[in-house]
Amino acid sequence: MKLGTRIFLAFLVIFAICFYYPVDRIVKDLRLFFLESMEDPLVDQANILAAFVAEEMEADRFDPGKLRGILGRIASLPLSARIYDFTKTAVDVDLYITDGEGRVLFDSRDRENEGADYTGWRDVSLTLQGRYGARTTRLDPDDPASSVLYVAAPVVVHGKTAGVLTVAKPTANLNAFLEGAKPRVLRVWFLSALLAVLLAFFVSWWITRPVQWLTRYANDVRDGKRVDLPRLGGGELGEMGRAIEKMKEALEGRKYVEEYIQTLTHEIKSPLSAIRGAAELLGEEMPREKRARFLANIRGEAGRIQDIVDRMLELSDLETRKAPRNLETLSPAALAASVLEGGEWQVSPKNIHAGLNVLQDVPVTGDRFLLRQALSNLLQNAVDFSPEGGRIEITVKSDGRTVLLSVEDEGPGIPGYAMGKVFDKFFSLHRPDSGKKSTGLGLNFVKEVVSLHGGQVRLENRERGGLRAVMILPAGSKPATPVQPAPP
Repeated sequence: MKLGTRIFLAFLVIFAICFYYPVDRIVKDLRLFFLESMEDPLVDQANILAAFVAEEMEADRFDPGKLRGILGRIASLPLSARIYDFTKTAVDVDLYITDGEGRVLFDSRDRENEGADYTGWRDVSLTLQGRYGARTTRLDPDDPASSVLYVAAPVVVHGKTAGVLTVAKPTANLNAFLEGAKPRVLRVWFLSALLAVLLAFFVSWWITRPVQWLTRYANDVRDGKRVDLPRLGGGELGEMGRAIEKMKEALEGRKYVEEYIQTLTHEIKSPLSAIRGAAELLGEEMPREKRARFLANIRGEAGRIQDIVDRMLELSDLETRKAPRNLETLSPAALAASVLEGGEWQVSPKNIHAGLNVLQDVPVTGDRFLLRQALSNLLQNAVDFSPEGGRIEITVKSDGRTVLLSVEDEGPGIPGYAMGKVFDKFFSLHRPDSGKKSTGLGLNFVKEVVSLHGGQVRLENRERGGLRAVMILPAGSKPATPVQPAPP
């Protein structure tokens, strides 16, 4: 499982745990919250009505029939009160009054209850004891929606509790409020959960993005690409990136030295053996012509060693660079023309003919010296493999995004077995006319130069015979990333 997925799932689990309990608790306690909000005004009503009844009793004017008539008129009056999403159409408050012994003096709901003993109810018994009395009772034991909330207040006459007044209010309206509130609570919960998921996704992406950068960087380094360490900031990931960069530099330095020692030793061994053999033979008596031939061999092999050392120094300098040093805007056509004007093909005994074909001359940005040297290597390679009187053509064209400089010859092309090796150091094919090999560093040099400029180089056999070498460079702006090959 990917790190980002793990972080995302971990956040989801944390959010689920932290969200589920409070939301579940709130939904379960909504009814209790509404009951508490309903009970508070009932306490006020009960005490106000109890004070009114007490005043009537003290003046000996208390008339249950008159109170019943008032409540009846209130119940018959039209009512339409819009309370948020609920419309109230009737007064649904009832009340009953008991004497100091708990016997009912008045009951607005049912007159038959008058005279009954209500001391068994908590609201009456607790109030007569001087405590706060309230209860909730279901009219239908099997129906929670039939609950009625009773709140009592003492009727104090001449400083003594002469009775109890209880206000009763059904919770049917409360159930309507509750049914309307639950969807709103759940909607808020759903939106919060959705936001939490999005935030978890964003945070996991934000955390793992630098890790992905480091992974891509490590893969590019493994593939031999020239890439810079991504910007990772100054935290732990930044320190990790810098540590990886230092480790890469140390490993590259060690591997670089090992490879160069091995390849240089292997390539120099042959000319050194030839020089040593010729030098030993020169110590013997031999004709002047033969001695001159051995001396020429020594000079030739020494020159070959010098050529290998010079080319390797150039390559080592290129391979340690991460970008061209002397950037300028160049005309590919002018660059190709300068290479043709100063090329060794002009003095080749093969009577080579070379031409320039410019289709689109789109500017590129690069190091003039390095690009000219790379194109010269391709031209010289074409000369070496061209037949007597052969033709070489340099073509400059562009697709708008890349610029292609191709060098085409009429030589034998590259055999299939060598196609994947031609850019390796010290790999070289026998020249058709002389049978000799080059240092095997020319094409590798071209590859390093083009790669340094963010481009690519490819070799392909032409259908009508010969070889086409193509340098692909980014057009217009400063090269940054390798470009994809374009069709010739």
